[in-house]
Amino acid sequence: MISVEILSPEWSRHVEAEAVFLPGAEGEFEVLINHAPIISLLTPGKIRWRNIPESGGPSEDSLEIKGGVVRLKDNKMQICIETR
Repeated sequence: MISVEILSPEWSRHVEAEAVFLPGAEGEFEVLINHAPIISLLTPGKIRWRNIPESGGPSEDSLEIKGGVVRLKDNKMQICIETR
């Protein structure tokens, strides 16, 4: 799993995900488990993540953002965002 920490000026949230979809400058990109280290700017759009809840099959959640930056290393992702 990817440990995802989402930080905004007003709040923070932590989720565990098997895939994260991010709005990058050249389009949406996907980060899977064991992805190479990365730092990237984020453009306005949606951050989406897919996880497997204890109760059953895959689920997906999302968050609309104005922009931000993401850092990933060793399956630990930090996303600093500005929300709409």
